[in-house]
Amino acid sequence: MTVSYYRDDLALIHHQGYGAYASEHAPGIVALLEPVRGGTVLELGCGSGALTRHLVNAGHHVIATDASPAFLTLVAREVPGADVRPLTLPGDLMPPADAVVSTGHVLSYLDDERAVTAALVACAGALRPGGLLVIDLADRSWVAGRTDLPATTARMGDGWAIISQTSSDEPSSLTRTIATFVRNPDGSWRRNDEVHHNTLLDTSMVPALLAAHGVDAAVRDTFGTVPLPAGVVAVVGRKRPEVTDPDRVS
Repeated sequence: MTVSYYRDDLALIHHQGYGAYASEHAPGIVALLEPVRGGTVLELGCGSGALTRHLVNAGHHVIATDASPAFLTLVAREVPGADVRPLTLPGDLMPPADAVVSTGHVLSYLDDERAVTAALVACAGALRPGGLLVIDLADRSWVAGRTDLPATTARMGDGWAIISQTSSDEPSSLTRTIATFVRNPDGSWRRNDEVHHNTLLDTSMVPALLAAHGVDAAVRDTFGTVPLPAGVVAVVGRKRPEVTDPDRVS
C-alpha cells in the first residue's frame, strides 16, 4: 500500500463516512477467527479502526498496521486496546501471527500483480502453523464487461465533501481520482486530491499460490452471510499445522 494514500483529509473523511463496509463484514470475520480467539491477529490496512474495534472486543491481541500515518494516528485514538504499528507492503516484514486479516481489498492497492503476489506469500509466511488467513481482494471481474466506467460519485458530511471518479484502461487495474473538501476553522474550504490505483487480480490463482506456501485457502463471495460487493472476493484459508516457512527470519 503506497504511503502517499490516505493523507490527513481523506483519512478523516474515510473515518467519518466510510466505516460501514468493515463493520458490516466484521461479524463474519470474527466468527471465522473463533478457532484462534485470544491469539495474535495481524490486521493489514487497519484504517481508522472500524474492524480493529471488533477484533479487540472479541478478545484478540490485535496488531493494527497501516502505511498511512494519518490512519495510524486515528486508530491509536479510536481503539486504544490495539497494538498500532506502521507497515508498508510488500517490503516490511510481518510479525508472526495466529491470523492475518484485512478488509477494503488492502493488498489490491499495491502497484502490480508481482507486489500483490509477494504480499500474499508474506501473509502465508507470517502465519503460525494452524493460523488463519481472512482477507478480501479486488478481482478482475470488477471491470470485466462493465460499460459504466468512468463513473463519478459524490458524498457530503458534516464539514466535508468528496468527489471520486473511477476508471479503468485495462482488465488488471482500476484508478480512482479523488477530490476532498474539508472546512477550515475559519469557515473556508480546502481541497486536496489523491489518485488511487488498484491492481485487479485473477483471484482463481490465489489458492494454488498459497498452497505452495502451506496455506489451504478458498475464494468465496462472503466472509459470512453478507455478500461482498461485485468484483470483491474473500480469501479464507488455514496454514497446515506441520508447515513452517524456511525462508522466514524470526
